[in-house]
Amino acid sequence: MSRWRADFPGLDQVINGKELIYLDNAATTQKPEAVLAAVDYAQRIDCSNVHRGVHALSLRATASFEEARRKMARFINASSSEEVIFVRGATEAINLVAHSWGDTNIKRGDKVLVTELDHHSNIVPWQLVCERVGAQVEWVPVLMNGTLDLKVAHEILSSGEVKIFAFGHVSNALGTINPVQEMVAMAHEFGALALVDGAQASPHIAIDVEDLGADFYALSGHKMYGPSGIGVLWGKIEHLAGMPPWQGGGDMIRSVSIEGTTFAEPPFRFEAGTPNVAGAIGLGAASVFIEEAGLSAIAEHEALLVNKAAESLAEIKGVRLMGEKSKRVGAVSFVIDGVHPHDVGTLLDQEGIAVRTGHHCAQPLMDRLGIPATVRASFGLYNTLEEIDSLQAGVEKVVGVFA
Repeated sequence: MSRWRADFPGLDQVINGKELIYLDNAATTQKPEAVLAAVDYAQRIDCSNVHRGVHALSLRATASFEEARRKMARFINASSSEEVIFVRGATEAINLVAHSWGDTNIKRGDKVLVTELDHHSNIVPWQLVCERVGAQVEWVPVLMNGTLDLKVAHEILSSGEVKIFAFGHVSNALGTINPVQEMVAMAHEFGALALVDGAQASPHIAIDVEDLGADFYALSGHKMYGPSGIGVLWGKIEHLAGMPPWQGGGDMIRSVSIEGTTFAEPPFRFEAGTPNVAGAIGLGAASVFIEEAGLSAIAEHEALLVNKAAESLAEIKGVRLMGEKSKRVGAVSFVIDGVHPHDVGTLLDQEGIAVRTGHHCAQPLMDRLGIPATVRASFGLYNTLEEIDSLQAGVEKVVGVFA
């Protein structure tokens, strides 16, 4: 993937006297020139609000905005762009479902099923809706190899009390790939819907929502080389059509009168107010960039990075890898015996290496693993095998400092 690296100006800088090695892609990815140019043009030239204007700038901005929606529908293989809702990110997408669908369909005594592998964004919204309506959150435990105990999931779902099974496609903390189709089928078998948090999957794995069979799918632009503050909620149209709006305001209505309001059809019903026009256009550009780079080529390249990182780090005395190597994509999470992850991250930064340290908004997972935090090195299409060598050398240096 070396031909694409030059497209990312953020990588061409020096940190603490060293060339930047950016291994914090699971937190946010760098942006290619195509995305930066698309956002700049939307802000600099076609700067206008969308949908209601009849002047040239508004018409052009609207056309670009709706073309971005069609690009995202194609990117995830949605049957219609009407199923693609622009939101601020995966967090807002999940909150939208929890409020609009959850408050309508989850009742006292019902259950919502989540997993110990999930990001807080796919835990807290469900805890809140359950508190509001008197329902209960149930948990699928994580095994020590970083995979889910699906026997427990089956047992909980078989009660028939679960209304929705919400889980991640890929773990942000470990890189574990969940068996989405199996989990969706299990939910449907017992009458539950399935929501998939795809924030960590979209830059690494080809997403086909029709094939996965889920009812809702959420993703964030800034995880897939797009702008921050923009993302997508995809939902089956039969669900979206029956959901009330979450927020009220302009552009989500059909008509407003003193007597009351009638609402627009999806997706506009869920896009109250002025949208992030430039962000949506930039996200559309990011999806095209990924398609041009080729997800199969990206996956092949990143598999080399992940495998080499796991193997080289495992060779270092005192380093323990978290999760199962064979089911990992995009990230390697580890701890060093006797060294706090924050100290590891600080010393690696002195070598120009950017990693993420902490609980990664996955505290239930950290509790299950019996650790407070990890060091996470996460990869993008622009990372190189040579950077993995530098990571190994940097970690060896950290171990030496604390020996």
